[in-house]
Amino acid sequence: MSNPITSPRAIDHLVLPVVDLETSRDRMSRLGFTVAADARHPFGTENACVFFADDTYLEPLAVGSREDCLEAARIGNVFVARDLAFRFRRGEGLSAIVVKTDDATADDRRYRDEGQSGGPVLEFSRQFRFPDGRSAEGAFRLAFAADLRSPDFFAFACERVNPIPADRGDLIVHANGAAGLRRIVLVEENPSDFQYLLEMVLDQRDVTAHSFGMAIEASNASVDVLTSEGCSAHYGLGSRQLERGLLGAAVVVAVADLGVTEACLAANGVGYHKTGARLVVAPEKGQGVTFAFEELK
Repeated sequence: MSNPITSPRAIDHLVLPVVDLETSRDRMSRLGFTVAADARHPFGTENACVFFADDTYLEPLAVGSREDCLEAARIGNVFVARDLAFRFRRGEGLSAIVVKTDDATADDRRYRDEGQSGGPVLEFSRQFRFPDGRSAEGAFRLAFAADLRSPDFFAFACERVNPIPADRGDLIVHANGAAGLRRIVLVEENPSDFQYLLEMVLDQRDVTAHSFGMAIEASNASVDVLTSEGCSAHYGLGSRQLERGLLGAAVVVAVADLGVTEACLAANGVGYHKTGARLVVAPEKGQGVTFAFEELK
């Protein structure tokens, strides 16, 4: 890599394409999450986010205006173009990992120098509404990284040019006891083929390899790339992956008390299974990807 590595990047959020926000809000609420008000991007997508106390969040993302999305993609908006492509191929799921940055322009140069740019920088702003009626405008600058061999996954660095106030009040209080992201699980039959992309995005060269794949530590969570066998062993997930390329497999959330989480899921009629020291919830409409819950140590 052309730049010296200092400390690993922090995960900012995860992008979760969903069919529509109403279905996603219902499903995420049944999982025990507090869901923020709907918000619209200026290029046609919309979200209803789940915020955590560790300053990370989940972004269930839907198409609010197909016409605006198609026009945005036509003129080179990478975020929208990748989202539409993911929906065409996968419908719902985990499409992107987002890292925090203080300088997205510098990240874009680095991605280009390393031959792993996902496209031009995107700048935009949007309104954010708090539960108490307050509103604030957030402005963002995004730099994209991607590997052409992996059409259903990308990453980007997000610079909060005009940050939304950090105090999100009751939005970070969840009935399931969620405190933050613990790990992001991707599946690929030869994980090391995509090691370089993740090393570059996370600014992390320290990779832990094991029989089921590899783990790369961000400063606030782990990114695990597992084979199909690894996903089955650790999370009880599905069958062998037939296609190559990184694919989002699971979001692992840290909780204060796994007993509270289990009671919440049971009370809301959400099916789950236990695998080791975690609770695992299979994908459903509005959720799109497996969720697992692990107790804080």
